[in-house]
Amino acid sequence: MPKKPKSEATRKPQRKLKTYQTSLGFYDQAVAAPSMKAALEAWGASSNLFHQGAAKETDDPDIVAATMASPGVVLRRPVGSDGPFTESAQLPTDLADGEPKRKPRPNSKPESKSKPKQRPAEGATKQSRKIDDQDARKAAAAFEKEERRRDAARRKEEAAIAKERAKERARRDKAVATAQATLDAAKREHDAKAEAIEAERAALDERAEAEQVRWDKQRKKLEEALRRART
Repeated sequence: MPKKPKSEATRKPQRKLKTYQTSLGFYDQAVAAPSMKAALEAWGASSNLFHQGAAKETDDPDIVAATMASPGVVLRRPVGSDGPFTESAQLPTDLADGEPKRKPRPNSKPESKSKPKQRPAEGATKQSRKIDDQDARKAAAAFEKEERRRDAARRKEEAAIAKERAKERARRDKAVATAQATLDAAKREHDAKAEAIEAERAALDERAEAEQVRWDKQRKKLEEALRRART
């Protein structure tokens, strides 16, 4: 099998191109590049226009077709126009003071000249002021009513919390009293048993002492009888 030439064997695979678009100066610019970094370098941008929101990737079929036909070449068209992107775009024709005029938005409406406001009649002014005063009083009354409602609700909530706390305190006191009564009863029972055991111990000691006295007397008599028997 014939070997491929060294230049073909070591050639890196080509990266997929994407179309990027931005607006700089008097032109909208587009370029087919493998990355955002490559697009910025092609535009000669000194900052990251993508992070600033001034550049983007586009999938517009006409723009993509134009840039893919000349990859790496920066194509231009007058800023704000809908014309095709080309290598030699003309300056915008609607320049004013060196700045291009962008197309108005489709939904924008022409500004209408404001008509001078007619001064209301004196009677209408008084009536309007009367209505305003009535609305203000109604609003104040409604505010006070709502404030009273909130205060009542807050007092009710506080009373419910206090009642629940009192119940919890009563349950806790009852539980403590029950536990204390159980402990006291157990202690009394223990004291009674200990006292009984102590009484039994005293009686045993007394019996042991009496037994020792009896044995001493008996032992002396028996030893005396033994001594006489030997003589």
